[in-house]
Amino acid sequence: MNLKVAIVDDEPKIVRFIKANLLYRGYKVETFSDGKQFLDHFDLHKLDLVLLDVMMPNMDGFTVLNRLRKFSNVPVIILTARSDSNDLVEGFELGADDYLTKPFSLDELFARVKAVLRRSSHKEPIGHEEKLVAVGGFKINLAQKRVFVDEKDMHFTNTEYLILEKLAIHADKIVSHEQILVSVWGEEYKDRVEYLRVAIARIRKKLKDAGCTDISNIICTYPGIGYSFITKGK
Repeated sequence: MNLKVAIVDDEPKIVRFIKANLLYRGYKVETFSDGKQFLDHFDLHKLDLVLLDVMMPNMDGFTVLNRLRKFSNVPVIILTARSDSNDLVEGFELGADDYLTKPFSLDELFARVKAVLRRSSHKEPIGHEEKLVAVGGFKINLAQKRVFVDEKDMHFTNTEYLILEKLAIHADKIVSHEQILVSVWGEEYKDRVEYLRVAIARIRKKLKDAGCTDISNIICTYPGIGYSFITKGK
C-alpha cells in the first residue's frame, strides 16, 4: 500500500491503538505527541493523511490545522472528544477533510480513512473540449487541476478542488447536493449537506479574497436542491 498516515495526539493509549491497527492494514505510520512537533517535522515526511486530535496542550488541533493549510493540502481527519456542532463547522472552515467524534469504532475510523484517501486520488473523466472552464477572470483548468483568478494560481484543498471540478464539468447545470456529496465524499456521506455548505462557503471566501467578484452568481445556490457553476451570459 505504501500510504503514510500521521497520528497527532497526546494520548499514548489512543496513539498506540490506532497505530497498531493502521500497521496491521498495511499503512505506514508516523506519530507526534503535540502539534508543534508535528509542524516542525512535517517536511521530513511525505504524508498521505493526517489524523489530528483537537484537544492537545500548548497548541490545539485547530491552530495546527490553520497553520498547516498555509503550506499544505494533505488530507486531514479531525479527531475530537467534543461533539459541539460549532467545532465541526470550525474544522471544515479551516480546511479539514472529515471529522470524527471520540469514542469511535475501528470500522468507522477506517471507513473514513479510506473515503478521504479515495478522494485525494479521485479523478473524474474529462472530455477534451471540457479542459478549461472560465468566467471572466475566474478559470478552472481541469487538465492541470488548477484554479486561477486573474491569472493568479489559487490554493484549494483537495476536497474544495473536487467540488469546483464537479461543478465545472457540469457547468450551467444544477448539480444536486447528493450528487456532489457522493462524488466528492462518497456514498456514505450523501446526507451530510452541512459538509458541503461549509466547503462552498470556504471556496467563495477564498475567491472573494482573491478579487473574484459576483461569486454568488458564478457558483449559484439553489436552496434545498444544489449548486450550479454559471458561465452563460457572463
